[in-house]
Amino acid sequence: MKKNEERVGVVVGLGSNGEGILKEDGMVVFVPFALVGEKIRYRVLKVTSKCAYGKVLEVLTPAEIRVRANCPVFTKCGGCNLQHVKYFNQLKIKEDIIANCFKKIAGLSVDVKPAVKGDDEFRYRNKLQLPVQETSNGTVIGFYAENSHRVVQIDDCLINAPWTANVIKAFKTYFEEFNIKGYNELDKSGDVREITVKEVKGNLIVTAVVLNENIRGTDRLIYILKEQLKYTFSLYLNVNNTDTNVVYGEKFILLYGSPDYTGEMLGIKYKIGVRSFMQVNNSVCCKLYSAVRDAVDADDDTVVIDAYSGAGLMTALLAKNAKKAIGIEIIPEAVKCADDLALKNNLQNKICNHLGKCEDILPNLVKEEREKNSKICVVLDPPRKGCAISVIKALIDNDIDKIVYVSCLPSTLARDVGLLVGSLDVIDGEIKKVADYKPRYEVSLVRPYDMFANTKHVETLVCLTKIKDIIGEDAGSALADI
Repeated sequence: MKKNEERVGVVVGLGSNGEGILKEDGMVVFVPFALVGEKIRYRVLKVTSKCAYGKVLEVLTPAEIRVRANCPVFTKCGGCNLQHVKYFNQLKIKEDIIANCFKKIAGLSVDVKPAVKGDDEFRYRNKLQLPVQETSNGTVIGFYAENSHRVVQIDDCLINAPWTANVIKAFKTYFEEFNIKGYNELDKSGDVREITVKEVKGNLIVTAVVLNENIRGTDRLIYILKEQLKYTFSLYLNVNNTDTNVVYGEKFILLYGSPDYTGEMLGIKYKIGVRSFMQVNNSVCCKLYSAVRDAVDADDDTVVIDAYSGAGLMTALLAKNAKKAIGIEIIPEAVKCADDLALKNNLQNKICNHLGKCEDILPNLVKEEREKNSKICVVLDPPRKGCAISVIKALIDNDIDKIVYVSCLPSTLARDVGLLVGSLDVIDGEIKKVADYKPRYEVSLVRPYDMFANTKHVETLVCLTKIKDIIGEDAGSALADI
C-alpha cells in the first residue's frame, strides 16, 4: 500500500470517530465518511507502520443507513462527521463507540443504555465559535477543516442557531467597511482572531477576539449587529495577542449591552456571563441534568461535591435535596455567577463554592467531609482530557459512596472509570490493565446523551456505586504511590 494510490475496498467497521475501517494488505485503513458494508473507491493519504488513512473518492455501493447531507461544506469543515447517516443509526453508532471504548481501554463490558436524543437534529446549538483567518483570498470566517488550522469559509451552519447567518453577515459587512483583517498565524498579524456567541434565553453575548483593544469602527459594528440580529445582545472585545491556541485572553471589554443574562432550567434560575461554561444543547442538557439529579438521589444526609461546577446550575439543582452541595470551579467569573445563583434561588445556606483547580481542592475536601461521617456523592464533569490522577486517587482513598460522571469524550471516560473500578492501574508510571482485580465500584449505569447531533461527539452519563466489602487496605493500588 502506497501513498496516493487509488484502491477499492469494503468497509468492515467504524472507528471511535465514526470513520470507516477497511482491512487490506494486512493494514487497517481509516476512511472518514465511509459506512459499514459500503464498497468504496478511495485514495491513500498516509501510510504508517501500523495503519493507513484514506479519503473517499466514490461510494460504489451505498449503505442503507446513508442519507444525503444538506450542508454545502459537509466533509470540508471539521464539524458534522455523521450528517450522512440516518439519525437513529447515528445514535446506535455512538452507543457502540462508548461500549468499545470501555472494552478496549478499560477491559470492562458495560451495558450501554439507549441514547437519549434532543428535540432537534439541526439548529440546536446555543454557542458559536468562528475563527477568522487572513488568506491570499482575503478574510475568511468559518470553521477549521479536520485536523488543520485552515479555516473553511461558511455563510451559515445547520446545527447552529438560526441567528448564525446573521452574525456572519454582520461581521462580513463590518470587515469590508473598515478593512478589518483576520488573523495570520505565520506572522501573528491581523485585527480579529475569533468571533464567539452564546445565547441565553433569546439574549446573545457576542465577543470579538482582537489583537488590539483599539480596533477601529466598533460603534459601527454595534449598529450593524442591531440591524442584522433583531435580538437583545451584548458586545465584548477580548484582547488576545498571545501565540497560543487558547481562544480568550485575560482582558474583556464590554462595549454594549448587559454583562450577563438570566435563564431558568428545572426550576433553577441561573446567570451566564461571557466566560461562563454552558452546555450547547438546551433540550438535551435539561434531560441530562434531570438524570444526574436522579442518579445522585441525595437525601438530608448526603453531601454532594460538584467537581468542575461551572456557573453552578448543577450544584444548585443537587443542593435542593441534599444536606449541602459544594462546587469546585477554576474560572473566577463562573464562581461569582454560581454564588449569585445560590442567592437568587435562596440556597446560600446549602451551597459552598470553591475557586481553584479540582486536583488542588478535591483531595482535602473529600477527606474533611469523610471525617464528618457524611454520606458523600461526587459528581464529575471534567473537560475532554478527563480527571487528573490526584482526583481519581482522592476518590479511591476516601471511599466515596457514589460517583456520577458526565463526560464528553468516551476514551478518557473509560480510562477514568477503569482506574476507579480497578480494572486499570498506574504501573511503572503508565496506565495499564489489571488482569485479576477486585472491583471497588459497580458500573450501575452507562447512558449516552446526544448533545451533539450529526457530529462524532457524545455526552455520556455513568453512575458508579461503591461495593461495600471493598474498603480500607483492600482498595489500595499503585495510585497510592503517586
